[in-house]
Amino acid sequence: MKKLIIYTVGVLFMLFVAGCGEESSAEPAGNGESASEDSETAEQDQVEISVYSSGSLNVQNYWETIIPMFEKDHPEVKVEFVFVPSGTGGQSTMDRIVAAKQSGNDSGIDVYEGSLADIVRGEEEGGIFYQLDGNGIPNLAMIPQENIEAVEYYSVPYRASAVVLAYNEEKVQDVPNTAEELYQWIHDNPGRFAYNEPGTGGSGDSFMVTTIYNQLPQDAMSSQDESIMEEWDKGFEILKELHPDLYRSGVYPSKNQGTLDLLANGEIDMTPAWSDMALEQLDKNLLPSTIQLKQIDPPFTGGPSHLMVTDNGDDARKQAAEKLLNFVLTVEAQEVVIEQMFGYPGIDWSYLSDELQERFADVSDGYRSFTGGKLQEEMLKRWQREVATQ
Repeated sequence: MKKLIIYTVGVLFMLFVAGCGEESSAEPAGNGESASEDSETAEQDQVEISVYSSGSLNVQNYWETIIPMFEKDHPEVKVEFVFVPSGTGGQSTMDRIVAAKQSGNDSGIDVYEGSLADIVRGEEEGGIFYQLDGNGIPNLAMIPQENIEAVEYYSVPYRASAVVLAYNEEKVQDVPNTAEELYQWIHDNPGRFAYNEPGTGGSGDSFMVTTIYNQLPQDAMSSQDESIMEEWDKGFEILKELHPDLYRSGVYPSKNQGTLDLLANGEIDMTPAWSDMALEQLDKNLLPSTIQLKQIDPPFTGGPSHLMVTDNGDDARKQAAEKLLNFVLTVEAQEVVIEQMFGYPGIDWSYLSDELQERFADVSDGYRSFTGGKLQEEMLKRWQREVATQ
């Protein structure tokens, strides 16, 4: 970056001298060599950073759209994008960052897209990621304050998704508004509701978690105190009572897509679903147009995807990474999150057009984040013992 500043100042000075009519002993460049040298210098002054991300194809498509947009606006930065498909080594990327930190080496990873658990691990490993601020990333001010404070400024929660209720409006007249109304609807319409096995997908997991934690104080969702497991009984009783009235008297499809397929085929009339998955499939006519989405009260769980900057000791790369994160929070880039990924924006909805706000009105009523850590594993084990095997 210093080289770029020195070079720019030098060019301006030469132009000033020429404009004042001062003589120069330099020969005119008539063969294009000067332009070529300028191009080479610009390339040399470029700061190169890397972005590592994982997930589904829509995440890869997002970055392959955003990075060229960013580089066009910021020719001084060159971005290398490395995508690790979901389930094929995302954790190894974090392991690589940790190993580099422990050995005092540079991981070569500047921006990492990960989860809240990665932020926590980064702190446990001695500060892998550093706290961001409005000086380097002015657009942090556009993120809802509670979202950025929840991660103590260690990440940019740039997009999000939530589990919502998906239902066939031709079959469901009395659409539930609350969790209690949903449970009653399941009992009143046996076989017409399904949630996937929690261990195979987040929508089914969300149904399990919210059913249990709806019976507990609101702040329990963020507790990692193992003693809270003693308070799970009422929630598990509800899940067991619902079991015989579910699809095929208690069949739990595999993965998030499993229940959406049943909904699309008319085998069920209602299911919890990820908002982005359902919206994308509606857009591509993979779900019938009769499928509607809504959030209930209390809401299902959801959460953001986090962008962290590694503390690699290279100020030029840090500044370049912050420029990228600031660009990701522009309205232009956030509209790509909505239009292409069908996700929730990281910035406040008020910055977006009325048309986009209206289109997402039914699913943008928020979500709750469950941060119980290892309690999640214990909950799933108990679900397998007491609910699935009935």
